[in-house]
Amino acid sequence: MENKSVENRNKSMGNRNKSTGNRNNLKTWRNFMKEEDGMGTVEVILIIVVLVGLVIIFKNQIGSILDTLFDKITRQTNRL
Repeated sequence: MENKSVENRNKSMGNRNKSTGNRNNLKTWRNFMKEEDGMGTVEVILIIVVLVGLVIIFKNQIGSILDTLFDKITRQTNRL
């Protein structure tokens, strides 16, 4: 009889330790998700990569727009 109660107590302690471990893991995960250190750097790098990619993709279109813009500026400044 006494052995069964000891076994039951050990089982319940084991379950308690497992649930405490899960709570600690959950708490650690929450703290990790709340932490924002270093995120600013990653975001800036991603924005730069996207902008460089867009410039490479639309290089010709950007060049023609800038040529048109500078021609217009030159014509208007010659009138002054």
